[in-house]
Amino acid sequence: MFDENYKFTCVDRFLKYVKYDTQSDEESTSFPSTEKQKVLSQDLADELKKMGLEDAHMDEWGYVMATLPSNTDKDVDPIAFIAHVDTSPAVTGENVNPIIQKYYQGGDIELPNGGWVIKESENPDLKNMKGFDIITTDGTTLLGADNKAGVAEIMDAVAYLLAHPEVKHGPVKICFTPDEETGRGTEKIDLKKLGAKYAYTVDGSSRGEVEIETFSADAVNIDFIGKNIHPGYAKGIMINSMKVAADFIKSLPKDKLSPETTEGREGYVHPVAINGNEEKTTIKFIIRDFDTLKLKEYEDILKNVAEDTIAKFPGAKLEFKVIEQYRNMKEVLDNHPQVYEYAYETMKNLDIEPITHPIRGGTDGSRLSFMGLPTPNIFAGEHSFHSQLEWVAVQDMEMAVKVIVELAQVWEQKA
Repeated sequence: MFDENYKFTCVDRFLKYVKYDTQSDEESTSFPSTEKQKVLSQDLADELKKMGLEDAHMDEWGYVMATLPSNTDKDVDPIAFIAHVDTSPAVTGENVNPIIQKYYQGGDIELPNGGWVIKESENPDLKNMKGFDIITTDGTTLLGADNKAGVAEIMDAVAYLLAHPEVKHGPVKICFTPDEETGRGTEKIDLKKLGAKYAYTVDGSSRGEVEIETFSADAVNIDFIGKNIHPGYAKGIMINSMKVAADFIKSLPKDKLSPETTEGREGYVHPVAINGNEEKTTIKFIIRDFDTLKLKEYEDILKNVAEDTIAKFPGAKLEFKVIEQYRNMKEVLDNHPQVYEYAYETMKNLDIEPITHPIRGGTDGSRLSFMGLPTPNIFAGEHSFHSQLEWVAVQDMEMAVKVIVELAQVWEQKA
């Protein structure tokens, strides 16, 4: 039973953490991709140590790890709660000015700057938020609820468990990671040092989410190579790679395989960047589907269209590279059903209806699961992330804290 007189700290922590600019950089080759992420990470490690977690530290790569020791005589598998400190490269995270919209009564939420409007029609969860307190941006930056809401909730859950030793739990591992938004969040992680057998990322949206299935994902880089010469003398000689690339983009399937035209369990092929000149133009794609085998089908479609395109431009050349990114974590989690069944039980214990739908994206849990740490994703309350329209409800954050605490208890009870 959760102490209903407990004074939550997650919101105060969150409002403090979003003031740190931790934006990652997908063009960087360093790790972490931005050093500023480590500023928050070091402060989190210091906070955990002051709370009494003696082994709390930040390693050289910016990972924060700590252990809340078991307080039961049972032999309980160590579980980890994981969140990432970085924010999306898509929108600035500098000088975040959060606003608390008290007692939301429904309808659209107009932000003070930039003409941004959080539309109820585009945010179905808002219909369940009447009477809640909604934290938004002021319209000039993203909010950082993805994933500082999860960070704050984990920190508050640790504080609760420390203050309530009567709540029995096994070893609870805490891990805050960098660079999740660049897809590199697990690149340098030391799972042996973390010491968890199972884990949960706290990085979902709607109250009740227990996400056990993600896309499988590859990246594809296509280089169109032309022939450059002074434009004054180019007749019959120049092959402008940008025009080749433009013809290729125009030739892609338009009525399927695009994010704009797919939903549910449908996969897609999505160009995310283009850069070039007359000599060489590179187009970067992300390829997504829940069925890993379909990735090859989509990549073959891209390659065939690319080859047909350069055939129209005699002398043009093509370089095609596939980069494996992550795989559907359900392939691993189905071998460890207790890790999500305990999460379902936790939700029901708190009168929350579990929501199980596939993630049309990926999480660090995808990679962690295939690295030997089965890791589903549970809700943190964050919505409309990667944009100025990001928001989170105070009451959802507080409920997420309860979920973390209850989940630790369920693992102890099942041991």
